[in-house]
Amino acid sequence: MPVVNRIAEFSADMTTWRQALHRRPELGLDCHETAAFVVARLRDFGVDEIHTGFAQSGVVAIITGQGAGPTIGLRADMDALPMHEATGLPHASEVPGKMHACGHDGHTAMLLGAARYLAETRNFAGSVALIFQPGEEGAGGGRVMVQDGIMDRFAIAEVYGIHNSPGVPVGEMRTRVGPLLASVAEFDITITGLGGHGASPQVARDPIAAALQVGQAIQTILARNTDALDNLVVSITQIHAGTAYNVIPPSATISGTVRCYRREVQDMVRRRMQEICEGTGLAMGVTARLDFRADYPPTVNHAAQTAKAVAVARAVAGEDRVDPDARPIMAGEDFAYMLEARPGAYMFLGQGDTAHVHDPAYDFNDAIAPIGASYFARLVEMLQPRA
Repeated sequence: MPVVNRIAEFSADMTTWRQALHRRPELGLDCHETAAFVVARLRDFGVDEIHTGFAQSGVVAIITGQGAGPTIGLRADMDALPMHEATGLPHASEVPGKMHACGHDGHTAMLLGAARYLAETRNFAGSVALIFQPGEEGAGGGRVMVQDGIMDRFAIAEVYGIHNSPGVPVGEMRTRVGPLLASVAEFDITITGLGGHGASPQVARDPIAAALQVGQAIQTILARNTDALDNLVVSITQIHAGTAYNVIPPSATISGTVRCYRREVQDMVRRRMQEICEGTGLAMGVTARLDFRADYPPTVNHAAQTAKAVAVARAVAGEDRVDPDARPIMAGEDFAYMLEARPGAYMFLGQGDTAHVHDPAYDFNDAIAPIGASYFARLVEMLQPRA
């Protein structure tokens, strides 16, 4: 049971949809033009219900099958990234400073392809809820859609998502039970001292010297405060201070990200950062204020639903092209909120040797769209067969 024949027949349409979306990227929860494009296609397909306005621009569409049964949720993200595109492709972004550098345009096209097929055939029981979500890239659109009540309103019993994976052979699918992606936290440390002349540091309280000590101490959290069997990444990604060669500035800031799989580890990192800030501030005669923001929780696949997803993936991609025990990664994904609200599973789909996501040279591989659409469609048909 490879790629669905009917989906293969309109694969060129999926490429057209995807490239149209690629030209007009939108950010965060403000995906209204993308949502309007999605709604127009769904109306063409003849879905039963279209509901808009979730998380500002999110869309949920319902297709009813034949006979009683539960509702399965399928999710695609729609938003882009605040980046300048460097592909030079004919369908490159027409919006300066915005580009689809993570393949959400492709995810949307895949779910539209599944919607077209499912609306035509309806070879399943119960219903399917097609979830088109804005704001995955930092805005937490998944959280907002759950808070807006989509799971209860549409009686979604299980929920499934998919993401393209550069560097993985085309068509290979990977997932695992348990944590697949990490939790995401961000931090800013503002160090305030006393500015002065660079030639007279003794009359200043140097925030840069304190920032260097704080940065070094933060790196010891992984080496000396974390169980060796726990996964943790603490990365300082920004340091800002000063404007002149001969001026000690009054303040400095350090910013970065924390990734892990357990809430207890995240809480420990927060506590140690606070202790480091307080201790360094006291020792250096400055103040160090920590702003620690826990954003996305880890993306944790449920065992029963992952087994179902693996069975469907093998039916579509082939027995030997599915890894059911893939290595987890430290990136984050706000599909995590949907998996906290309902049982389900997240899957990676290889798109070949391409530029990686969040790279200005990245472009979604349109050849994998029929595979992803077939996976979505077969999830519904195999998990909710007609009586």
